[in-house]
Amino acid sequence: MAEETGSDDDSPREACGVVGVYAPGRAVAHMNYLGLYALQHRGQESAGIAVSDGSTITVVKDMGLVSNVFDDRTLAGLQGHLGIGQTRYSTTGSSSWRNAQPVYRGMPQREFALGHNGNLTNTEALAAEIGMLPGLVASDSDLIAEMLGLEIVKVDEGSSDGRELERSLVKVLPRLEGAFSLVLMDEAHVIGVRDPNGFRPLCLGKLDNGWVLASETPALDIIGAHFVRELEPGEMIIIDATGHRSVYPFPPERIDPTLCLFEFVYFARPDTQLYKQSVHHARVRMGEQLATQAPVDADIVMGVPESGIPAAEGYARASGIPYAQGLVKNRYIGRTFIAPTQELRSLGVRMKLNPLRDTIEGNRLIVVDDSIVRGTTTRAMVKMLREAGAREVHMRISSPPYRWPCFYGMDTGSRSELLAANLTVEEIKDYLGVDSLSYLSLDRLIEATGAVNAGFCTACLTGEYPIAIPESLSKNVLEVAAPRAPESTNALFDTVSAEMPNHARAGDD
Repeated sequence: MAEETGSDDDSPREACGVVGVYAPGRAVAHMNYLGLYALQHRGQESAGIAVSDGSTITVVKDMGLVSNVFDDRTLAGLQGHLGIGQTRYSTTGSSSWRNAQPVYRGMPQREFALGHNGNLTNTEALAAEIGMLPGLVASDSDLIAEMLGLEIVKVDEGSSDGRELERSLVKVLPRLEGAFSLVLMDEAHVIGVRDPNGFRPLCLGKLDNGWVLASETPALDIIGAHFVRELEPGEMIIIDATGHRSVYPFPPERIDPTLCLFEFVYFARPDTQLYKQSVHHARVRMGEQLATQAPVDADIVMGVPESGIPAAEGYARASGIPYAQGLVKNRYIGRTFIAPTQELRSLGVRMKLNPLRDTIEGNRLIVVDDSIVRGTTTRAMVKMLREAGAREVHMRISSPPYRWPCFYGMDTGSRSELLAANLTVEEIKDYLGVDSLSYLSLDRLIEATGAVNAGFCTACLTGEYPIAIPESLSKNVLEVAAPRAPESTNALFDTVSAEMPNHARAGDD
């Protein structure tokens, strides 16, 4: 899992964003830059771009936002007609320049670069399999690159036909387990891969003179590509001068479409299309379902910016209670605010969100948000609303209680840190200081996506993991707090609050 950040936000932390472009005669580096800009919400730790002019791959990557890493000068030095990019949030491997992506490997037969969205579950076993000593694997992405490099060097340099990377992938991919949406490139090809479960999204777009791969459809829009389709789970697509073709390297029995349900709830941009459904409209429907499932008398409905707003609009529409803006977000506060004391960290919530007293004072509020993970930010927000004069605060969450950690590319810490794994809904209500609390049921959430016949991973909500989690990976992470007597509830609140790390939300919080 990722390192602690010491920041003040406690929401789910993203996977990563990847993009790949094949466009002869176009400024591919700039197109990758625009695509990464559209995917910035998926990772804000590092960014990188690799391009090829047909003979040499050039890589630029660094820590920070896309706009911090790249400018006109750096982009001008990236010449080529094909390239890939990645914006990263670490779920394995430390947050450091070494683990920024794309990962690059060069050998006599072939050089290549790789960008990864997701998280492998069998990294330790694979590292042992190829003879890497414990502790030497920088990240699961680095391990994939190492495995591909070992396959490529087996090829006799004199018999090279330029397809070494493709053939190496066919051999390596079936050995990988977990979540991996990949973009790769060598000197002449851009390749996209989606794991057989399709945990993380990856789509294909068409340019007038080329093709684009991206984690989400808004990246296609900003580049000027026409959305063609989502890659199928288990599909590998190869793009070169002849067009594109697909290979399916996984055995049929491993194909089990289970897109992460939280892509609909929180991760994906609202203007993204998943399973042929609008994410924004799905979130509005989640709010409508909430209003039907958990009605309450109130004066206004308000959403927590940004991801709670569509569901709040849906709740207001279905309930007939007016929608109003009750919180203002400071859009210039990122995920890097770090303060040395708890007192100053608590002020970090006010740096990001500030209540509109004229809207709140004297009113009964329905406050809609997408999820509660650790609860620290929500608790501080409720306190702000009370101080601003709210008469009642009714919390409505557009997903079920978050009780289990994710091993497929989302970082929420261990189960002992998850509020709903330790407390009942009634106890969470008391901890947050709200008058009522309701979560959307799982069946209503899936219905709201509009993709009722599609497959979803719901492990973080149900504990049902589509891929078995090795004991070495799950040890300690799946443990919960020790059982307590009912009279110790207040003490537990204090313990949970003190032990919960202040994680940052990367993206539209």
